[in-house]
Amino acid sequence: MVTFISHNPDETAALGEQWGRAAVAGWIIGLSGDLGAGKTQFAKGLARGLGVTSRLQSPTFALVNEYEHGRLPLAHLDLYRLENADQIRGAGLDEYFHRPSGVVVVEWCERWPDFNPNSTAPRPPGFRLVLMEQLDENQRRIRYEDPCG
Repeated sequence: MVTFISHNPDETAALGEQWGRAAVAGWIIGLSGDLGAGKTQFAKGLARGLGVTSRLQSPTFALVNEYEHGRLPLAHLDLYRLENADQIRGAGLDEYFHRPSGVVVVEWCERWPDFNPNSTAPRPPGFRLVLMEQLDENQRRIRYEDPCG
């Protein structure tokens, strides 16, 4: 895993933007980290890198927001309010985890068993894990699997 220390939200978004520029159809990006770790900032940068021009909104209450007007379609999911795989399936969100036509970014990815960082289950093709940790008010430790590997 690669480790990146972000010193402010702009640096976190810039890393996401790099990923967005490199992204290919079928990527599922799982973001894991506590509240305030920078997951949504990363997702905003990712959208910018994909060429999404509309403002990315956190889907905490909507569960999913879709953006069609970028280089690739983007689905932004937030599993925070769902506690287990049955609830995720019941909300119909598991369909996003099977051969997406664009890019899917999943905040609180550890709520889906196959995306849990501690799981030994095989992950779907195209899955990329990003672990985010708040070090202090400004700094974040971001560990990730090589997005192009």
